[in-house]
Order: sequence, then C-alpha cells, then structure tokens
Amino acid sequence: MDFSGHLWLLASTTFLLAGLVKGVIGMGLPTIAMGLLSLAMPPAEAAAMLIVPSLVTNVWQLLAGPRLGAVVHQLWGMMAGVVLGTIAGAGIIVGNAAGAAAVALGWALVVYAIVGLSGVKFSLPPRHRGWAGVVVGATTGVITGATGVFVIPAVPYLQAIGLEKDDLIQALGLSFTVSTLALGVGLLRMDAFQLASAGLSVLWLVPALGGMFLGQAIRDRIAAPTFRTVFFAGLLLLGIYLAFREIA
Repeated sequence: MDFSGHLWLLASTTFLLAGLVKGVIGMGLPTIAMGLLSLAMPPAEAAAMLIVPSLVTNVWQLLAGPRLGAVVHQLWGMMAGVVLGTIAGAGIIVGNAAGAAAVALGWALVVYAIVGLSGVKFSLPPRHRGWAGVVVGATTGVITGATGVFVIPAVPYLQAIGLEKDDLIQALGLSFTVSTLALGVGLLRMDAFQLASAGLSVLWLVPALGGMFLGQAIRDRIAAPTFRTVFFAGLLLLGIYLAFREIA
C-alpha cells in the first residue's frame, strides 16, 4: 500500500484518538483503529498495523496497575482461552464473514452499554469463575480473530467479577495484551501478517502513546461514578459505530 497523503493523516489521527479513548476508559484502541483504518484498507492489513501500538499501550496499562501478580493469578484460565480462541478464529478476519462479525459485535456492545448505563449490576459467584473464565476467554478469542476487537465478552465478565477501578484497568490491560499477541500469531499463521504494514505500525506509537498519556491524565481526575458513566458511554459509541459502519 502506498502510504502517502490522506492515509498518513488518517492513520495518525486514528491512533491519536484511539490512544486518548484508551487512556480514559482503559480500552477502545483496537476498536477505533480497526473501524477507521478499515475504511481505507483490508481488515487483515488494518489488524497487522495495530499490533505494535496495541501491544505497547496495553503492556504500559498492564504494568502501571498495582496488583499484577494477583490479577494474573485470578485470570490465567481466561487468558488461556483467549489464546486458543484467537488463534483458532484468526482466519475469519481474512474472509467474507468479517463484516458481519463486526456488525454483530457492535450490537452486542450497544446492548451491554445500555444495560451498564441503566445501573443494573451483574455479579458472578466465585465458584463459577473458573470454568466461566475459560469459556469467556475462548469466546473473546474467536471474536478477536473475526474482528480484531478484544472487548466482548471479556469486558462484561471482568465487570461481573467485581474488580475495583484500578484492578479493572489492569485486568483489561492483561486481557488486551494477551489478545494482541494471540492475534499477531493467528495472522502470521494464516499468512495474513503484512510485514510492511506491521513495520509502519511502529510509527503510530507516537500518536497512540501521546493520546493515551493525555487520556490517563483526564481519567485520574474523574470520580468513580463519572468514570463508570464514561466507560459505558464509550462502549455505546463504539458499538453504534461498529453496528452501522457497514451500512454507511
């Protein structure tokens, strides 16, 4: 792909915005990046380009949290499911079903965000979290392989197990880091990892990290109830965008 002119502007603006959203709500970089970059390139190539910014920003988010060991211990089964599901489902993003999968994901995000904004709370008893984590991880992995987006059903699950704000942000960082690595392996396995685009993705670290740094500064000044509202409002906007992008 000839990366000149409007494509440079599109990619730079995309990763700046995606980093800002991620800094505020702890997620959204791959969703925004996939949605906007796919307007100008095939989904598989867009996924290859987001690998480096997604990996670096998620590792940053993961290591910035207060209880890494405890979070990893609690979620290792879910992470194993993410790896297996993503590698198994990575072929979908290079096929004709990727668009339909993205629309379905968008509607799932819309429904979940509306429920979250309504104030209804779900909780999962500790006795069910072992097997449920593996199932959620595998399902999230398949959806990641189909769309390049890591959020459903991982985010509802992490909400349901009652994590505090800082632990939730760190858990999201863990989940998205593992998903990014697994997606890279899956794309490579399907011969869909475009090395030229992956190399260019290093350049998008600058706007992505800049946006994330600004977003984190904003988040640190947000009270817990406001954070929750911003979190679900962000999910709602992302879901609406994915659900209607194919129509547009």
